[in-house]
Amino acid sequence: MESPAALRALLCVGLLSALCCGQASQQVSSEDPGGDNSDLAAERDFIEAMENLLGRMHDRVSSTEKRGTIPLCGMGDRCAMKFGPRIGKLCDCGRGANCNSYLLKCI
Repeated sequence: MESPAALRALLCVGLLSALCCGQASQQVSSEDPGGDNSDLAAERDFIEAMENLLGRMHDRVSSTEKRGTIPLCGMGDRCAMKFGPRIGKLCDCGRGANCNSYLLKCI
């Protein structure tokens, strides 16, 4: 479940670095006329690398979701359901909480 958080953090870092590179490229002095082409090439390389990395992260996230992971539920939410003598899980309680088998809620 930490993969989407890592993906969001990576995306934020990428966007911030792209914005910083954009501001730096506007400050190029007139003494370096060939700097624009190298900046564009570096930006293209950076974008391609980010797309490859995000594609790999998306593949990992989608493969774990296919395995049938149990979603997290909040405090007080129903976490189980009775099926006759058995109890089946609806969701998994977060850190520090347990699923009460009598109330069938996270406490």
